[in-house]
Amino acid sequence: MVNEGKVKRVNGSLVVAEGLKGTKIGDVVHIGELKLIGEVVRISGGDAALQCYEDTSGLRPGDPVVSTGRPLSAELGPGLIESIFDGLEFSEMAAWKLAGPFMKKGVKLMPLDRKKKWHFTPKVKKGDKVAEGDIIGVVPETSIIEHRILVPVELRGTIAEIKEGDFTVEEDVATLKLHDGGEVGLKLMQLWP
Repeated sequence: MVNEGKVKRVNGSLVVAEGLKGTKIGDVVHIGELKLIGEVVRISGGDAALQCYEDTSGLRPGDPVVSTGRPLSAELGPGLIESIFDGLEFSEMAAWKLAGPFMKKGVKLMPLDRKKKWHFTPKVKKGDKVAEGDIIGVVPETSIIEHRILVPVELRGTIAEIKEGDFTVEEDVATLKLHDGGEVGLKLMQLWP
């Protein structure tokens, strides 16, 4: 659930917002025009206390706050091993290339390369029954490390389609037919809280 509120006051990295109805403690928020990353740390009455993880200078009362309705999460998939990340999973090497030693506030970097193709080799076949945590295939991440691609949490069903080949982390490598008849595409990357 995405909802919007407004900054009520700012004190260092603590921002108090109003109007974020339905927001929960732990939800990620985007604060101000630059969409600074923050997290809901307390809710009291109609106010939400937000911990902002970027420089808050320039924020002022009335600036927009958008709740994503999701907790802080990490992208997991091939490509993590070849980089160094900060606490928000921003690649330090990509940040250096983009902005030098001082990253500007509001800059968002994707942890996993969206353009790089990885060779996926299936370990299951069409018709196999799988559940969360089962290995559906592998990707060679380095010459000695094999990245295992798993069925995401809370999913189970039958493999309707799976293919070998070169894929980006956002492309479907398999289709899972769920017990309720629906279908879900399985990718090389997953988002984990």
